[in-house]
Amino acid sequence: MEGSYRVGDALPTLEIPVTRTLIVAGAIASRDYQDVHHDAELAREKGSPDIFMNILTTNGLVGRYITDHFGPAAVLRRVAIRLGVPNYPGDLLRLTGRITTVDGGIRTYTDSENRIPIEGENHTLIEVAVAGDNRMGRHVTGKVTVTLPHDSCQPHQPHQPHRPHDARPL
Repeated sequence: MEGSYRVGDALPTLEIPVTRTLIVAGAIASRDYQDVHHDAELAREKGSPDIFMNILTTNGLVGRYITDHFGPAAVLRRVAIRLGVPNYPGDLLRLTGRITTVDGGIRTYTDSENRIPIEGENHTLIEVAVAGDNRMGRHVTGKVTVTLPHDSCQPHQPHQPHRPHDARPL
């Protein structure tokens, strides 16, 4: 079943509105109490036009992007990112990805540094090159390694909220 995902396949774009609340909540959740992530006045005193997102929040959003696409059986094995321009309140982060590796061998995998064994067999290892842009340019680039059990290697359809037939936009 690993044939369901192919090298070169593009993941759908995920757009995430960057709000002041997202920036502050992400910083607090990751215990990053640097004032540039929650205090606009102090951020300006340090030369930034506003508060900005921390790397741990970006890392979490990249992980969400991958697991939303590959589904609940997906296990993140490695997330390696590099930040570019900051994410400020009011930005729209657009995450994109392209599959660079699909390895469906039946064996036990380890991560790229051979430190973390993946328990069991019958897993497909998939690497995805990820990029995220906002109005200023490239916010994040990186590679994410995910594993899927062979029986879960059909492309996952993200959950779509149910909309009754008679529901109409206002």
